[in-house]
Amino acid sequence: MIERYSLPEMRSLWSEQRKCEIWLEIETLACEAMAEIGIMPQEDAKAIRERGTFSLEAVKEIEKRTNHDVIAFLEEVANHVGEPARWIHRGLTSSDLLDTTLAVQMTASIDILLQDLAELQKAIAAQASEYRLTPMIGRSHGIHAEPITFGLKLGLMYDEFSRAIERLQQTRHRVAVGKLSGAVGTNAHLDPKVEASVCEKLGLQPAVLSTQIIQRDRHAEFVTTLALVGCSIDRWGTEFRHLQRTEVLEVEEHFHEGQKGSSAMPHKRNPITGERLCGLARILRGNAQAAMENVALWHERDISHSSAERIILPDSCTLLDYMLHLLTKLVEGLHVYPENMARNMEITRGLYGSQAVLLELTDRGLARKTAYEAVQRAAMRTWKEGTSFAISLREEPEINAHLSPEELEKICSPERHFKHVETKLKKIGIQLS
Repeated sequence: MIERYSLPEMRSLWSEQRKCEIWLEIETLACEAMAEIGIMPQEDAKAIRERGTFSLEAVKEIEKRTNHDVIAFLEEVANHVGEPARWIHRGLTSSDLLDTTLAVQMTASIDILLQDLAELQKAIAAQASEYRLTPMIGRSHGIHAEPITFGLKLGLMYDEFSRAIERLQQTRHRVAVGKLSGAVGTNAHLDPKVEASVCEKLGLQPAVLSTQIIQRDRHAEFVTTLALVGCSIDRWGTEFRHLQRTEVLEVEEHFHEGQKGSSAMPHKRNPITGERLCGLARILRGNAQAAMENVALWHERDISHSSAERIILPDSCTLLDYMLHLLTKLVEGLHVYPENMARNMEITRGLYGSQAVLLELTDRGLARKTAYEAVQRAAMRTWKEGTSFAISLREEPEINAHLSPEELEKICSPERHFKHVETKLKKIGIQLS
């Protein structure tokens, strides 16, 4: 299923082929930098640039013998380069390649995810604009509260994913860090100028300090940020699932011709996309836990983080890419039922006007406690007896003494709840058509 939606760009970014291509570029750039400062001959650096290549199949075959992926890669490249290959990997350690490559992959992944989020926000904004003044009931604790609009609800979604964009941009800065500082990070065998040159050409900053690795708090932040974006997807998947319940049915996922909802019950139209998104968000959160466990390593490094990262980094990036595309399709194809929203608003027979009446009574001079209790008595009568709230209000002496039936009708009008909606939507950047 992921194959249908995930961008090939993201999958290829985390492929073994692409990883080795970045390794080769790092090694080549390091040789060119060493040649610039006189550590090795310029002609050897040129030969490495021209001849440097590899076959992934050959690397894997060598690795069966070496049981070490970087050494297998270096042997394969040396087979193509010849004598100048003696300069390749000079003063470096495996993690110089591994961690600098991860920095390239993580920053590129964020760039892809930012594009995904821009497309998602575009879809949200279009729906928010269309339904900006479509009334619906707001709910707290799952219970009817006061009127909102569906556009305002979607505006909240838009704003939440704006924060996702901000977090990814901030995290990008902190993971765009490479290292070519050797076995324990001291640059004992390689001039720091080489590290600086290579990182600059890769669009990275050199780590100010490192051990054999770049410290894993950066990677934990990266995966946790992805998981937090997943939490927002989970939140809105849950929202749309609740709104699609049969007794609510204010919105519904698109159900295309020929689609089936249940193997047993032909009538079913289930919110399977929202459910899938909620489930996948759990995977991202689990990966974030593993990333945080990777922060505490022995001394200048151990290798316990590596095996986990080979799973959680590509999986989290590819999974979030897929989830964002899936949520965008959900939003674009969402069926909205304003008539059901209007029907549901009236289920409580006008109780959503209780706060407006309370405030008006206190404005007219009634003590808040007295006003609150009078309005609550009227509300409880409506709950228990099924009478309209307007009738229940008129049966309270304290209310009758201050407000006429005509005034109560005006006070309880839902329109008062919508007067700032368009201003709020514009404030968060949604253009209203």
